[in-house]
Amino acid sequence: MILISMRAFLLKRVGPPKLFRYISTVKGATFGLLFDIDGVLVRSNRVLPSVKETFSRLVDSKGKFRVPTLFVTNAGNKLRHQKAAQLTNWLDVEVNEDQVVMAHSPLSMLTTYHQKHALISGQGPVEDIAKSLGFSSVITMEQVRDTFPSLDAVDHEHYRPVLSESRHHFKPIEVIILFGEPVRWETSLQLLVDLLLTNGMPTGLPSELIYPHIPIIACNMDLQWMAEANMPRFGHGAFLLCLENLYKKITNRDLIYTALVGKPSEITYHHAHRLIMRQAEEIGIVNQVKTLYAIGDNINTDIYGANLYNQYLIKNPSNGSKSFPRVSCPIETMQGDRIKDPELGSHTCLSVLVETGLFSPDHQASFMSHSPRDFLPVDEGLIKPNFIAKDVYHAIDVIFSKQSYN
Repeated sequence: MILISMRAFLLKRVGPPKLFRYISTVKGATFGLLFDIDGVLVRSNRVLPSVKETFSRLVDSKGKFRVPTLFVTNAGNKLRHQKAAQLTNWLDVEVNEDQVVMAHSPLSMLTTYHQKHALISGQGPVEDIAKSLGFSSVITMEQVRDTFPSLDAVDHEHYRPVLSESRHHFKPIEVIILFGEPVRWETSLQLLVDLLLTNGMPTGLPSELIYPHIPIIACNMDLQWMAEANMPRFGHGAFLLCLENLYKKITNRDLIYTALVGKPSEITYHHAHRLIMRQAEEIGIVNQVKTLYAIGDNINTDIYGANLYNQYLIKNPSNGSKSFPRVSCPIETMQGDRIKDPELGSHTCLSVLVETGLFSPDHQASFMSHSPRDFLPVDEGLIKPNFIAKDVYHAIDVIFSKQSYN
């Protein structure tokens, strides 16, 4: 994997912030909130108890947020404005798209790949999502399958061993973007391996293995997530695990991720931190906000990621440290707005685990092996939350108490 130190990432200048007109001008908060969604606020489409009451405490009499608040999810199947509208409906408070960080949101800064021919994998309006992030030439897994129908051979009933004329006009894939788990895993796994083996042009197998393979950028590393079922469901991390092992088994080489974004990657928390500071600046408290609270239900993503980011903040170059934690993030050509180093030096990111989702006190010992491959081995201390709360309402109780805020 190609990695970048946070020092290089932070040396870029801060762009002019957008205005957050939807936030209240009420002052006093010295902290910001980063909410996970699935397992914290909802289970599938069912809003969890006390959630609406919780958010009524975070807004003023006009329904405007009085505490800088973001929703940081590993979901990748919607555009940000769609997720904001969904949250508004769930929470009975107005949520703006600039308060939403999806798993794929940091890819807007990965400008090196925006002009390359990109294969997009996932669910939802993947083409629209990719274009909203800056990718100008995209193709979907379904379009690749239709161009090379003989490659999709698992479904015997619908197998079509024919040649398509469109293959003559097929533009080689230059980068693979994995937003989230696809619907037909067997088709996607087969075609992804085909593209990796053929340098993005699956018209015939090369005489020798092409390695390193074409770039892969993956969003959302959750092995499991909590929906309506009483047991966790496979997430995109499970799909990535299949892809990694299939490629290894076939080639005897490790699959290389050019970038991993989404939680627990520190780059996602840094992106969220930037947005929190924009909100704080708009309401005139930018120099007061010193603490971020990341509220989640998944030890391997929400808690581990927040603790990794806090470790970075402790070792931030503005504090004089020359040591940096591992950062699974895009290469040095990332562009976009940045937070200046002095803004970060004295900040803290604290993790709050709620018991409404994946949390299970009887299975904590097994959680370490659930972390993404490229984040192993895991320091056991980094999967321990700073606080544990019964639910999101009690999490806010803890935070308000610690911050002496009402």
